[in-house]
Amino acid sequence: MKKLLFAAALLLQASLFAQTTTWKNDKMHSKLKFTVTHLLVSDVDGLFKNFDVTITATKPDFSDAIFELSADAASINTEVEMRDNDLKSANFFEVAAYPKITFKSTSIKPDGQNKYKLTGNLSMHGVTKQVTMDLWYRGTTENPMSKKPDAGFKLTGTLKRSDFKIGSNMPAAVVSDEIEIKADGEFAQAN
Repeated sequence: MKKLLFAAALLLQASLFAQTTTWKNDKMHSKLKFTVTHLLVSDVDGLFKNFDVTITATKPDFSDAIFELSADAASINTEVEMRDNDLKSANFFEVAAYPKITFKSTSIKPDGQNKYKLTGNLSMHGVTKQVTMDLWYRGTTENPMSKKPDAGFKLTGTLKRSDFKIGSNMPAAVVSDEIEIKADGEFAQAN
């Protein structure tokens, strides 16, 4: 019994002192993209050019990771200046009033090998909603340039723009209500 209690005490102590690692997205190897359907017949892709993501975790498989994102709404880019200006206007994102898009995870649950359901609070356009996305941990390797570990993730999911009151006057037959999200990230260990 003493051995069992001692082992339990050691495990508790180890979990209390587990080292937290922090990871930052490598901007040259990370993308935050979206796709909408236009006129029900074609897809239009876009991305946010300026964003930062921080991951903190104590487990090497990231099964306890916390993800935090901050994106500059004005950095939206669909490769068409007129459309980008419209997206930045009061018709959609109202970037002057709502300059940031943020996300902070609240839970991460296994969903297959190296796959997770990532749930958290997404705030944009003055609205905060809980969303759940699919997260694929693609592995960790040593970066040959920095000689430090790099981890890779892919995040996918679907949001409704109406949930965030974005483009409320735009019918779904013109611009789909459902927005596909795809984010690819390479993360460098910061500590």
